[in-house]
Amino acid sequence: MTSWNDSAVEVRPGLVHELVAERARLCPGAVAVSYEGRVLSYADLDAWANRLARVLRARGVGVGSLVGVCVGRSERLPVVLLAVLKAGGGYVPLDPEYPADRLAFMLADSGAGLLLVEDEFTVRLSELAGFGGEVFVVDGDGGGDVGVESGAALEVGVVPGDVAYVIYTSGSTGRPKGVLVEHGNVVNLLEGTRERFGFGSDDVWSLFHSYAFDFSVWELWGALVSGGRVVVVPRALTRSPEGLWALLVDEGVTVLNQTPSMFAQVARAAVDSGGVGLARLEWVIFGGEALEAVHVREWFTAVGSA
Repeated sequence: MTSWNDSAVEVRPGLVHELVAERARLCPGAVAVSYEGRVLSYADLDAWANRLARVLRARGVGVGSLVGVCVGRSERLPVVLLAVLKAGGGYVPLDPEYPADRLAFMLADSGAGLLLVEDEFTVRLSELAGFGGEVFVVDGDGGGDVGVESGAALEVGVVPGDVAYVIYTSGSTGRPKGVLVEHGNVVNLLEGTRERFGFGSDDVWSLFHSYAFDFSVWELWGALVSGGRVVVVPRALTRSPEGLWALLVDEGVTVLNQTPSMFAQVARAAVDSGGVGLARLEWVIFGGEALEAVHVREWFTAVGSA
């Protein structure tokens, strides 16, 4: 038990966005993000995020700034989050599916002075009572302020102790509480586990969870820091075990992150499809709930006979 639990590794100091930029330099043509048939290469992702970051800098974002992000599921989501980091700020994820009162509370409590939003969600701005900051609509790479900016890297001066993002607790025992997470904390997690698990450029990760849930940090940045591809799961498939299983097979996902209860439903869908052996899954990583034998028994039975 002692030797198994000895997981200490040497981790170099770093910044989340710089590790992604390093991947863009090493493998610019590799696919970084995919969503419903649309793809971004690492070069595309890096340049688009750099252009948006310059726009954010012009609007006052810098080291120590917190920026609200209210966008939907698409290939644009990783770009926006990465751009906030590149501009020196920390992102405050505001899932547009959340109730208005929760969004308004998180935006006010965080003190974010800028809100990034997609056009389809601007109708909800009237629900965010009390927000007096600036709103910037991020839709479209080719036009407006973003399209004319340089895609070259920025020099901002972020250090590992600066905030990368703020995740709010569920509030089930009271009001939600914001947790500030530094770049160094994220890099320790990602770099400390990459060698242990052997994650690399051949891996395909699914971004299943809401980006306002901390599991998403591992799903998104784990893929991009290791040079893999992240598949943004469409909203409808997060509610359909059968649809999710089909996507895992079609996209060749190798790294799946799930709560045990949801995985049990996916496993049932896999068994019912008769296609358990078609999946490329190499890792299923659990979190958010206690893992019990009942959650995985059917999966292992099916895999053992596949």
